[in-house]
Formats: sequence, C-alpha cells, structure tokens
Amino acid sequence: MGRRLAAIFAGDVVGFSRLMGLDETGTLARLKQVRKTVVQPKIDQHHGRVVKLMGDGLLVEFGSVVDAVTCAIEIQQTLTTQEQSQPDERQIRLRIGVNLGDIILEGSDIYGDGVNIAARLETLSNPGGVCISGAVYEQVQRQLPFGFEDGGEQALKNIDRPIRIWRWLPDAASIAAALPLSAGLAKRPDKPSIAVLPFDNMSGDPEQEFFADGMTEDIITALSRMPWFFVIARNSSFTYKGRSMDVKQVSAELGVKYLLEGSVRKAGERLRITAQLIDATTGNHVWAERFDRMLADIFDVQDEVTASIVGAIAPEFLLVEAQQAKRKDASQLDAWECVMRGRAHLWKLGRRDANEARLLFERAISHVPSGEFGMSDLALVHFLESYYRWSDDPATSLQAMASTAKDAVAIDDTDPWALTILSWSNVVTHQWDEVLPPVERAIDLSPNFASAIGIRGAALALLGEAEKGIDSISQAIRLSPRDGMVVFWLMGLFWAYMSLERHGEAASTVRQAIRLAPRNPTFRRQLASALAWQDRMEEARQAVEDYRTLEPTHTTADAAMVPSKIPADIERFVEGLRRAGLPDSLS
Repeated sequence: MGRRLAAIFAGDVVGFSRLMGLDETGTLARLKQVRKTVVQPKIDQHHGRVVKLMGDGLLVEFGSVVDAVTCAIEIQQTLTTQEQSQPDERQIRLRIGVNLGDIILEGSDIYGDGVNIAARLETLSNPGGVCISGAVYEQVQRQLPFGFEDGGEQALKNIDRPIRIWRWLPDAASIAAALPLSAGLAKRPDKPSIAVLPFDNMSGDPEQEFFADGMTEDIITALSRMPWFFVIARNSSFTYKGRSMDVKQVSAELGVKYLLEGSVRKAGERLRITAQLIDATTGNHVWAERFDRMLADIFDVQDEVTASIVGAIAPEFLLVEAQQAKRKDASQLDAWECVMRGRAHLWKLGRRDANEARLLFERAISHVPSGEFGMSDLALVHFLESYYRWSDDPATSLQAMASTAKDAVAIDDTDPWALTILSWSNVVTHQWDEVLPPVERAIDLSPNFASAIGIRGAALALLGEAEKGIDSISQAIRLSPRDGMVVFWLMGLFWAYMSLERHGEAASTVRQAIRLAPRNPTFRRQLASALAWQDRMEEARQAVEDYRTLEPTHTTADAAMVPSKIPADIERFVEGLRRAGLPDSLS
C-alpha cells in the first residue's frame, strides 16, 4: 500500500432508480452514451483517472485540484445543455463532490478519509451542481472563473469533524458561457424563484381541504405581486399535492431556489396554520412561523394569515440573499446579487456604505442595461449623497435621484418597488402633490408590500397627517419587523411624533433607528432635538457630540433639506437643536 495527496471526484446520477423504472433499457443506453461522449472525454482532457464505475456512479482521481473542479463543472455545463432536448422527467443529471486529501492506494483502487469525504460531498451537491470541500475552495478560489456559494460547516456521516463546504450551482449564465453564441441561451440573470407547495390539511376534516388550497392560492397570488420573486404558477405547484417529496428534488424539477410549505389544523373553533420557507439548495430553513386564530369568519382569517406570511417572507428572503451575495467573490456577482449586496450596504445609511452600494448598483445596471436591476436602488443612493452632502454637488445628486426614480418607473410602471422609490423622491424634491399617487398604486398592485406601506406612512407624516402616518408605519412594522427599509420608516415616524409633541416616543423611535444604523448622523440630530424638548439636556448635548463625531466636516446648514411640508415642524425641530447646543450652522 502507498499514500499520496490527490483530488478526488465522486459522482452519481440523480434519481437513477426512478429513471430505470420509467425506461430501463433506454436509461442504460443513454447513461452509456453520456459516459462515452461527455464524462470520459472531459476526464481525459483534464488528466484524470477513472478509479472505478459503480452502477450509476463513478470515482475519479486527479493530480491537480484545479483540473478536478474544472472537469466537474464542465461536465455539468455540457450535460445540462445536452439534456435539454429530453423531457424534464427523463433528463440525466449528475451530483458531483470534489475533495482534496490523503488517499491510500491498493492496486488500482483508492481508499481513505479523502475518498470518504468526497463521497459525502457528492450527496450534498445539487442536481447539476458541484459541491467542494473547504480545502478545495482554498486552492481554486483565485485560480478559476467560477462562483461558489458558502454552505457552512456540515456534519458528514462517519466523518469525525465538521467539513466546510462550498457549492457551484448551475445557472443560465454559466451554461451559456460554455456554449457558442449561436446557441441562443439568454445570459441575463434572473431573480431567484419560489414555489408555494399545497398546504397540508392535518385536520382530518375534508372541508378544511378547501381552506388549505385557498390559502395556498392566495399566497401564490400575493407573492406574484411582489417585485422580488419569480413565482411558479399554481398549476405546477399543485402537481405535488399529497406527495411526500425531497425538497432538493422539487427544487430541481421546478427550477426554483426557495420553497414555501405549510399545514392547516382545525380543532373545534380554533385554527392553527404553520408555514416555513426553505432554501432548497441547502435544505436550511430561512423562516418559520405558527399562526393560531379563532375561526369566526374563515375568509377574514385567510386574508389576515396570507398578509402575515407574505409580509414576513420578503424581508427574510432578502436578508438571506444579501448574506449569500456578501460571501461570494465580488467578481462573480450577477446583477441580482449586486443589488442584494448593495442593499446590505445601503440600509446601514453610512457614507462609506453608500459609496459601496452605488458601485454595486451601477455594476448591476451595467450587467442588465435595461435597468431592471438596481435603478431604483441607485436613486436612493443619490438621495443619501444629496441629503448628507456626501457628493461634491448635492444639487446635482438630488436631480439625479429624481431622474433615476422616474427612469425606473418608465422601465416598468407595475413594479411596486420602483413606484415606492418615486414617491420618496417626490417627498425629497418637495413635489407634494405627486407624493401619494405612486405609493398608493404600489399598494394597489401589492397590498402586502411592507416597503410601500411604510414609505406611505412616512410620507403622510411629512405631509402633516401624523396620526395616519403612525398607523401606516405601524402596519408596515407588524408585517415586516426585520425589513431593511425600517430605517426609512423610522425617519417618518420621528416627524409624526414630533408633530404631535409626543417627544418621549420620538426619542424612543430614534434610539431604535440608531441601533439599526449606528453610523447615520440624522438620527443623532433627531435624538438631540427630542431630548431637548423633554429638558433632558445632558443627554441632548451628548447626542450633539455624537453627531459631531459622525459628521466632523458637516458645516452646511441643511434645515431646508428636511423632507417636511409643515414649517412649524421644521421650526420646532431646529429650536430643539438650538436648545441642545448645536449651532445654527449645523442645525
């Protein structure tokens, strides 16, 4: 026996038993052809050695880890393209795992921990994808032009330590990159997709079957109105009704990244509804919640729970997408991922983060020049650069915000996000008569869109409708308490409380905003004014000092930039700053 360090490639066919059940002779013939025309040529090209074939699987040894990973991805790209001519249920898809480790040689066979880990990684791969160990990733991340998604540390069967994994996932762009342009595959990145599986009726009451189906259909309809998702239609989702399926298999068959599933249980006059959002690429739960309701009016219950589920899913989904984009190599980000990483910076409302966000949104627009991705977000960056004098020419930045927001709506006047940002742009540019129509249309298009509901509340507060503004912002926060846009809503909520002279609640609101965006200067200034009106002068002066620390070069009066239509509110705000000791030149 001998030992050596090697890259080990383990692969097998997804759903091989099912394929054999459909057509045993045809499947074996096609698998033989795939090995002959795709797998073996790629292995030879990258200097690999087939150690053994095991029915529907194979084990390959490479002297170079770069060769092993390149071979695995090229096999998947080529096979995915080749199998498109087959019906979905008959396509041959592979899972592949690659590890780098010490192996034991016995004759032509190989054994050892390195081989075992490769075999376990293969089971964690997505259909059509490649799963690699952390040891492999360290060697190839700077050597290969492929993007990998961090899968975290995983406990593998019969392996005595957790293994960090990374996944390469098949997508249209990566497949197209391996084909001649004449193949005609679209390279434009798409939004992540979601399927809502039929909710299970756990009651034993056949009448509740209609309620469960109705709940599923309402959620599909509501999600279809959200700007973040591509939602699989009802007819496709309902083909899984009553079937017990592996989430990765459903994901592969429907071509979606996220699955929403749930159940309905009735006991007397009480109804319990559970729902969970799953990242099907990893099997991890993104979000889960339970809803207990009294069954008074079944349709009211259905509407209420649908609104709660949809309102909660969107921000959790966006947070996960932003975290995943943050872990990827910046050079590998597509347009959607640029937007997600940009928003993670934008929501911090800091100067350096705003600059990072602008670069990412501009990159997204360059990827998709139509402006479908990033245009509305870029308008928000222009707002921050103008409002805080972070640009060399704030007036030009303000004009850029207005024109960019209008351009985003011109691209798609049914996009609730674009309409919401246009509404905020009209606030900032004091186009008071044009503030509410866009955001009201956004809510008509997507009634559970918390971002629009929250911005409507902020706009109402700044238009002098303080009580209505508080109600709308409270509704948005109930729907989506972890929403990235909460910081913008809290700006409006502060003005509503100040207008009503509820200074204690105004201060509490600002403290919450500071926890979310600690580097933002506006909230320190707001806190100083609210505290001064409560005669809490020592705390108010400390807030002024904190503000000066955050904005040491801020010497231009910006009271005119306060987005409020009510002069009395502005005067009251500025008077509070004077009491706190902030000079007029900084108020």
